[in-house]
Amino acid sequence: MTSLQARQCPADKDPEVLIKKILTKKELGHIKVRYFKKGTLGLTVDSSTWLYYFNLQKRDFLGKLHTQSGAIENIRFYIGEIK
Repeated sequence: MTSLQARQCPADKDPEVLIKKILTKKELGHIKVRYFKKGTLGLTVDSSTWLYYFNLQKRDFLGKLHTQSGAIENIRFYIGEIK
């Protein structure tokens, strides 16, 4: 997430903060926020195994995020490097 995007979201509605509240420590080690625009949250995962896992959990994950912030309407997962 760029610093510009971070400044546009209040701290309690920042997708990175919300994800840290919802996911376990183990899950957080395999995912990071790629972007958030027009209600879609793009997340990068570090392997196909975790991509599969998060896709299985997508409905529950989206429901939890949506209750925290009504602005999040969809989630998209991508495989990539986690730094």
